[in-house]
Amino acid sequence: MTRAGDVGHARAGGVGHARARLAAALLALAAAALAPAACTEKRDDGTAPAPAVAELPPLALRDDTANLMLTWIDEKGDTHVELRPADVPAEGRALVRAMLSDRTEGTRDAFYVADLTQKRPDGTYAVRTMARREWESLLEKRRAEHIAKTAPPPPAAPGPGGSAGAGGPAAPSNLAGVTVIIYGASWCKPCHQAADYLRAKGVTAVVKDIEEDPAAAAEMQDKLAKSHQRGGSIPIIDVRGQILVGFSPGALDQALARAARGTTL
Repeated sequence: MTRAGDVGHARAGGVGHARARLAAALLALAAAALAPAACTEKRDDGTAPAPAVAELPPLALRDDTANLMLTWIDEKGDTHVELRPADVPAEGRALVRAMLSDRTEGTRDAFYVADLTQKRPDGTYAVRTMARREWESLLEKRRAEHIAKTAPPPPAAPGPGGSAGAGGPAAPSNLAGVTVIIYGASWCKPCHQAADYLRAKGVTAVVKDIEEDPAAAAEMQDKLAKSHQRGGSIPIIDVRGQILVGFSPGALDQALARAARGTTL
């Protein structure tokens, strides 16, 4: 006959085994849940949909809005800066980034984007919120499309005993004392390319963000005015008084050569 104590021990042992099996099953489920996340996780390559951003406060954008900076995109993916809606050409009016120098809204993760082809009865333009990442992706897409249409064919491989040809013009040797100022923005890829290009030549490059620093924006506009240029594609590059609009390695090399010879403004 089985004693009551033996029954109790058996039940206790059964409960203990059941609890152990339950704990093991829970651990297995947790491991299975975590494994796919670790295996499928990948670095953001810019192709994923842009995360939603909070709507910015309303912006009443008119032709006479003060402290305004408008950035439009041309077919090459280059950005151009204007101060008045009337100065934005037809090719860029449908999608224009708007920023007011006296407020911080629209300068971080969310931008104001206006459609200057739509003016309401009260004189304001249609304005909406766009994620910074979406704006940057649009620039990259237009640049890629332009490059695909205009890129020259790859150079022919050199024959036996031949060479691939000389590279670009060598940097002047006396550029150590030259400092170049680049006016741009954090999202502007050509601005970063210009800075990298200069630093690779041993030239000191000072980058000023015209969105983060209103004084830098005013300084840039003053230099453009004095050089009889209304505006254009950022970066705006000052090579000892030589004001270049946009990043062109050839034009920059010529300006550096003049700076090295001391023939600058």
